[in-house]
Amino acid sequence: MYTAVLEPIVLYAASIWAPSATKLGVRKQLNTVQRGFAQKMCKAYKTVSLNSAMALAGLLPLDLRIKDVASLYEAKRGVEQPMLGDREMETRVAYANTTHPASQIELQFTCLMDEEQVDAQRLQAVRIFTDGSLIEGQVGASLSFWNNEVETKSRKIKLASYCTVYQAEMLAIREATASAWKRPERSFGIYSDSRSALQALCSWSSVNPLAVAARDNIRRCISHGKQVSLYWVKAHVDVRENERADELAKAAALSLKVRPLYDKCPVSFVKRQFRMGTVDEWNRRYCQESTASVTKLFFPEVSRAYNGPTGTGDSRST
Repeated sequence: MYTAVLEPIVLYAASIWAPSATKLGVRKQLNTVQRGFAQKMCKAYKTVSLNSAMALAGLLPLDLRIKDVASLYEAKRGVEQPMLGDREMETRVAYANTTHPASQIELQFTCLMDEEQVDAQRLQAVRIFTDGSLIEGQVGASLSFWNNEVETKSRKIKLASYCTVYQAEMLAIREATASAWKRPERSFGIYSDSRSALQALCSWSSVNPLAVAARDNIRRCISHGKQVSLYWVKAHVDVRENERADELAKAAALSLKVRPLYDKCPVSFVKRQFRMGTVDEWNRRYCQESTASVTKLFFPEVSRAYNGPTGTGDSRST
């Protein structure tokens, strides 16, 4: 109830009134609202201090959550955030900059479940297998070009370490469509084992910048008489070409020593950076307060008690 009802109500339009949350009177009102929920969550007596209840319940102070939400809202709209340094956040493409509805074409992909089905699709002059990989904290992508049963070319791509696998998969598809546009052949097959990336590519409502760029490449190819077919390949079913792309993507992540081709921060990374700063501020308050002395014996730092969304220990989502 707290997460689904109270927080959304309190955080509504937080980006507008966030500066007011720094005022002592507003903070006291927010603490009053949060105190009852925190005490009920950890089943504590009403005499338990707010600091203890918040630490045991694992709740961030509301005034800090308001600042967190407001900062994320600003970052999504291009406002520079000191916490991100010189990194640029991946933002959605404005609808005014996407393809006009009259020029949109229907895109679909075919699902291939095994090597036999993949072999049956050897109809294009060039088949491009793409993949993305996140391994040991490094991110890479790859393209593997095939002519019938022979690999004619391969390409490894480096991404910034804070990028996600989804970004790697989308980048590989974008680069594959760019190759289809530049090459002289007339028919291409683009294969990926990321269904979510292909769904974003085929949905004109998706305004992911990589998906928009890939769709534009396909549209240009078709307008010049080229044929581009999209395929989803089930991963790890011993499809030789797909396994080769996976091998190249892992090698790109681990051993490629070049400047990243793509370094836009995903929303998940930005959320994690803001949340880390929020938890640090909460921990500073917790340690300075004179209350919660018994709780501090078990949790000297409140960050050890908190493990919320995008907190310490959470893995990067795709």
